[in-house]
Amino acid sequence: MDNKAPECFGDIETVFPKGKNGLRCSPEPCLSCFYKTACLKSAMESMGGLAVKREMVDRAYTSGTMTFLERWSHKKMLYLRLRKGSKHRQKRRGA
Repeated sequence: MDNKAPECFGDIETVFPKGKNGLRCSPEPCLSCFYKTACLKSAMESMGGLAVKREMVDRAYTSGTMTFLERWSHKKMLYLRLRKGSKHRQKRRGA
C-alpha cells in the first residue's frame, strides 16, 4: 500500500467546500479516505482554514450565540494568526 497522501491533502476548497446552501461539508469521497482527519486538520490550519473560521465566527454572531466582544476577540485572534502566517510565508520566499 502506498503511504503517500493524495494530491488534495489539506486543500480547504477540496476537502471542505461550500455547499449549495452556503454551509461547508466534506464530500463523500473524503469521508472514506484514510487521511480524512489529518487532512481536514491541515486544511483548517492553513490560510484558507483561517478564513473558514472567520466565516464560522460571523455566523455565530449573526445567530446570536456569540456576543460582540466574543466576536471581536475571535476575529482579532484570527487576524493575528493570519498576519503571522503571511509573514512566515514571505520569510520562506526570501522577501
